[in-house]
Amino acid sequence: MNPSSSVSTDNSNPDSFEKLDVLIVGAGLSGISAAYYVQKHCPDKTFAVLEGRENLGGTWDLFRYPGIRSDSDMYTLGYEFKPWATEQSIASGPSIREYIRETAQEYNITGKIRYQQKATAFNWSSENAEWTVDVEQADGSVKKIRSNFVMMCVGYYNYETAHAPDFKGEDDFEGKLIHPQFWPKDFDYSNKKVVVIGSGATAVTLVPAMTDKAEHVTMLQRTPTFMGVIPTKDRLANALRKWLPEKLAYRITRTRKIIFFILMYSFSKRFPKIIKGLMLKLVSVKLKDKSLIRKHFTPKYNPWDQRVCAVTDGDLFDGINKGKISVETDHIDRFTKSGILLRSGKELEADVIVTATGLKLSDPSSYNVSVDGKMSDFSQRLVYKGMMCNDIPNLSVTMGYTNASWTLKADLIHAYFCRLINHLDNNGLDYFVPVNKNPQLKKEAGIDFQSGYVLRASSYLPKQGDQKPWKLDQNYVMDLMSLRFRDIHDDAMQFMKAGQSVPTSVEVDDMPVDGVANN
Repeated sequence: MNPSSSVSTDNSNPDSFEKLDVLIVGAGLSGISAAYYVQKHCPDKTFAVLEGRENLGGTWDLFRYPGIRSDSDMYTLGYEFKPWATEQSIASGPSIREYIRETAQEYNITGKIRYQQKATAFNWSSENAEWTVDVEQADGSVKKIRSNFVMMCVGYYNYETAHAPDFKGEDDFEGKLIHPQFWPKDFDYSNKKVVVIGSGATAVTLVPAMTDKAEHVTMLQRTPTFMGVIPTKDRLANALRKWLPEKLAYRITRTRKIIFFILMYSFSKRFPKIIKGLMLKLVSVKLKDKSLIRKHFTPKYNPWDQRVCAVTDGDLFDGINKGKISVETDHIDRFTKSGILLRSGKELEADVIVTATGLKLSDPSSYNVSVDGKMSDFSQRLVYKGMMCNDIPNLSVTMGYTNASWTLKADLIHAYFCRLINHLDNNGLDYFVPVNKNPQLKKEAGIDFQSGYVLRASSYLPKQGDQKPWKLDQNYVMDLMSLRFRDIHDDAMQFMKAGQSVPTSVEVDDMPVDGVANN
């Protein structure tokens, strides 16, 4: 860990602040990716990685609930440059954390990470073409770093706060109430009756995992969710690893996975009824009691209107078949002394209630970003190529896909950001900024997804446009062409010199958005 003393303590004198070329915020999957690409493509640039927590890993260090695992295969969730080298295609949280740690060590990134240093404010000066970043230290003091470029790699979940609905009678419950985001260390649920509220990715992971010690686990959902049965091991991938060089085998498997999921997603959007029928058929094969399918596993929406939950090796259905797991589709009337009373009148007994009710997306405005003294309201910003916001210079925000592995987009963003940096150096310029000049552009919801955690955050997330480069494709191949192979010049991206004012985008109207949640 780099010592915090490397950052100046004299906050009254900007000339005394530590000066870096690139500041990376976050040491999770994205942050380590960003550091790799800066080292590779901008080897002469100085950089540091700030991590507010005590360990690297981001999401994979924060979440410690039973069974924590990826819901994407590691051939695409893993880095493009670092092969995933184990037999498990769907990996546990600890193994992903170790993969991140190993990557940081292998590429000499570990020494660049500064733990327990949280970036709390970002102030851009066009005069100097640099950011001044407030960094909160472990002891609560604030120090400052000057940096020409900032790469925000903090993910999109709020680590401090989870989505926690108010349940009537919650204080009456005499058992243990837990949110998966804040799982108690060494919590023993042996021989307990457990009710898990929710049927998203967390619940679908947690419920079968808890059957190892719990007396019984009930998954309580308001409405059904699409479940996709996937194997934890990819036989073809493991066969290729035996016969081919590791990197070649990884590239072949990664490409195969990418193509398959793009085609599957496209087919799902074009022919939702066919895919819906196929997914329900696979569930039917796994479940002995076929009557459960219509009641508990047949959603009213189409596949990929919300994220499909991965059921590894059918473990959830195996638990149901064995009587270790039950599913209830109902609404909660209130918590009781000994469990949950449903609107139907049925009461679920519970010693432990787990509220897997969803995560809360971070509000980008909480980053406290200002440009030449003016605070940036991210809810009014447009996202450029899924990586920057209009009128905010030299700052990238890494956001992955909603329909594919996060890291696919992250790697593309970081490599492209380095292309932009190198363009400045090669042309004697100092900063770049995307600016919308098209008054006919219409603003749309930033994430075209109907999951609750997205809808709840729609009021404060940046928007996308209805035309490129402000329109998000959510398609890896299209982004690959745009970010890796096409020229960096377009009508939006402006390249400037220090002392020049940041151009201002034209005002555009909102396009009506249906289905936005108010809570």
